[in-house]
Amino acid sequence: MFLIYLGIIILLPLYAQFKVKSTYKKYATVRSTSGMTGAQVARLILDRNGLQDVKVVESQGFLSDHYNPMTKIVALSSQNYHEASVAGTAIAAHEVGHAIQDAEAYSFLRFRHRLAPVANITSNASWIFIMIGLIFSSMNSLLGIGIVLMAVGVLFQIVTLPVEFNASSRAMNQIVELGIIRNEEEPHAKKVLSAAAMTYVAATAVAVLELLRLILIFTNRD
Repeated sequence: MFLIYLGIIILLPLYAQFKVKSTYKKYATVRSTSGMTGAQVARLILDRNGLQDVKVVESQGFLSDHYNPMTKIVALSSQNYHEASVAGTAIAAHEVGHAIQDAEAYSFLRFRHRLAPVANITSNASWIFIMIGLIFSSMNSLLGIGIVLMAVGVLFQIVTLPVEFNASSRAMNQIVELGIIRNEEEPHAKKVLSAAAMTYVAATAVAVLELLRLILIFTNRD
């Protein structure tokens, strides 16, 4: 049983990372029929949704694409920003999907933003209590505190899932409705977004499994 658990928490994230990288590299070489770069795609969708105040900038790093709700900036990695590919189109639209969520006060996104600073603190602090509690069985209460703190971080990851899936759904709707991609490109764009979503699913699954394992240890000691 332990070997199965170990296999899941090690292999699942590795597979998810492999899947997103291989899928991205495949469709990053497929030129989009629109001929629009990721930056142009993002700008078009933003403008069509009345989000002229949101900026589109280039970011450094591989797949460093993200949306910052504090600065109202969609940041696209260099390749996606400058090149016209199916992968770049899908990812740019996805990040703009987050900007649209922000503008519409999407509930899960708002909750995640409020939870983020708390989750950052509790996730880091939780392992101090957990390690002490695991090493010293007489301090099981500290393990319990660590589990509670860890649960906040796990909740953050769970809430992230609907945020990411919704952004991808919005992305597909936008690039189809605006005619940015053709029918034959839709399955390819969906594969890129699905692969990216898998990394969040894998991370959440691992976090939940680890939390459950610690809860079992805690309850068995009692």
